[in-house]
Amino acid sequence: MPHIAARAVLAALLVVVLPLLMTGHARAEGPVTLSRTGQITDKVGALGDRKTEVAQTLDKLYDDDGIQLFVAYVRDFSGQSAKSWANSTAERNGLGLDDILLAVATHDRQYAYSVDQDSRLSEAQLQQVATTAVEPALKQNDWAGAAIGAARGYEAVLAGQPVPTPAITPGEPDPGAAEDHGPATGDLVLPVVAVGSAGALAAYAYTRSKRKRNGGGGNGSPAGWSQGPAPTPLPDLDKQARLLLVQTDDAVRTSTEELGFAAAQFGDDAVKRFQDAVTYAKGELTSAFKLRQQLDDAFPEDDATKRRMLDEIVSRCSEANRRLDAETADFDRLRALEQNAPEALTLAEGTFREVSARTTAAAGTYTTLTTRYADSASAPVSGHIEEAKERLLFATGTLNQARQAVDAGENGPAAVYLRAAEGAVDQAGTLVDAVDRLAAELGQAEAKLPGALTETQTDLADARGLLQGTTTGTSTADLQGRIARAETVLQDVRAVVAGGRYDPIDALRRIEEADAALDEALSGAREREVADQRARGLLDQTLLTARSAVGAAADYITTHRGGVGSEARTRLAEAQRHLAAADALAATDASGALARAQQADSMARQAQQLAERDVGSFDPYGGQMAGRSRSGGTGGAVLGGIILGEVLGGMG
Repeated sequence: MPHIAARAVLAALLVVVLPLLMTGHARAEGPVTLSRTGQITDKVGALGDRKTEVAQTLDKLYDDDGIQLFVAYVRDFSGQSAKSWANSTAERNGLGLDDILLAVATHDRQYAYSVDQDSRLSEAQLQQVATTAVEPALKQNDWAGAAIGAARGYEAVLAGQPVPTPAITPGEPDPGAAEDHGPATGDLVLPVVAVGSAGALAAYAYTRSKRKRNGGGGNGSPAGWSQGPAPTPLPDLDKQARLLLVQTDDAVRTSTEELGFAAAQFGDDAVKRFQDAVTYAKGELTSAFKLRQQLDDAFPEDDATKRRMLDEIVSRCSEANRRLDAETADFDRLRALEQNAPEALTLAEGTFREVSARTTAAAGTYTTLTTRYADSASAPVSGHIEEAKERLLFATGTLNQARQAVDAGENGPAAVYLRAAEGAVDQAGTLVDAVDRLAAELGQAEAKLPGALTETQTDLADARGLLQGTTTGTSTADLQGRIARAETVLQDVRAVVAGGRYDPIDALRRIEEADAALDEALSGAREREVADQRARGLLDQTLLTARSAVGAAADYITTHRGGVGSEARTRLAEAQRHLAAADALAATDASGALARAQQADSMARQAQQLAERDVGSFDPYGGQMAGRSRSGGTGGAVLGGIILGEVLGGMG
């Protein structure tokens, strides 16, 4: 039976951790713990007998201006960019609002400064100090002079004075070089080759949001100390960020699926470490999507801000993948499908039978939905039953092949087919769950609608009373418009309900939106207690429609992710974030929760539309669709984004 290797590592994701795994180069200096006895950390003896002079200058800056300048001298930045190393070290040591870190790699001739985004020092002031006082000293190997120049420069700009030109005292070109044991180029060979092989997708280390202003530092020659190579053009960086968002989202989704299989086999306690890794990666991805949404909104950023945000998206995605990658080997050992193939196959076959039975039941549920409600009501799950059956048909073939391989004692091929079957069954289950969930949501919306209509009628009466009591000469155009809109919606919804087949969720959503507009106009005239009660009543309805929209979009993107781009995923991530915020606020701030739930509902519907657009225009010969490779194989993944791409050869 022809088959090829079971897994192929996605190079653009794995490359993030390669430098971290290379422990043989003892000289490389990762982000360090700063000195606990002062503001100077000198790992290479760069300051020599001038350490006291530097310390006195740093103390003066603090005494005069309340700014703590920390300086760190190391041999190199262990393959990270200068600014990423500085940011990571600042975060590791908990530097705050009035703290600055100046990091210098003496051998690699790189430097960077890390400053809180809300610091009193502007970007222009920071750059002025760097070019006038720091770089000139570094070019002449005046290691102490760079720190002194920085401290005096910051003191000057805070006082509104010019940055003083430093008096240069040339020093040793490569302090600490006598401790080297091997060729100087060895430290950076791996990171340079690795980044190049992945199209520089992982060239950015993780940067916390509070560390956003960074000075230069590049791969300058020994005579240099330049600001580094030319930055990636913004259009290219934007494409890079979008691609990495999609890849990371896929890695998290497929890792979540794989985790579910492992938990079913070994129990929740056995997979807790891996669950923690996935949770962490989800958090980083959520933050990255939030940045992407800010870039996509109607308020354009300047180029500098856009670059910083794109860099952070890449950094956060890289960190998410790094964390997943760190657990990959142990996770694979836990599952060890080649060794556990017979037991895992038995479990998968049982799950297959369960999902098959549920698919048959869901088909009847879907028929009831289409008979009872308007076509738009069942549209979110249209085609789900057919797609579930297709995946189960695929799983039937792969499970049979896995069983044959197990019976023949060929556990390697069995593991490949088994993993493919698990993915197909999981997606079928997601599709079936969506049908059952929608049926429940439609029933809930139908039950809530009469009460919502009554509440809106009450609000209309209050609004008309407010209109009549308005002082002559005061503009009432806005209130009149809200009243007219609510009256129209109320009339239309009552008409569709009386007409027979209708969409309860859409009807409830329309009533909510009209009523929310009335509530906003009435909020000033109502007592706070009454306003809170009304907001809480609306919140219950809005949470239902929001959860329905978010769930539908999430299911669609998960089961069609091979053809969905970054924009739809971004809207979904933001919808999920707003929905979580609404749930958190529900008990204490009904009005705030209501606003978040409305945002979640709107963004989820946008995500659904964008995803359907992507899938509708997807070229099945240009990439993967719904987990299937174009060769007929199946895609899947484990922690770290290890992808099963075309691993099943010509299997169809």
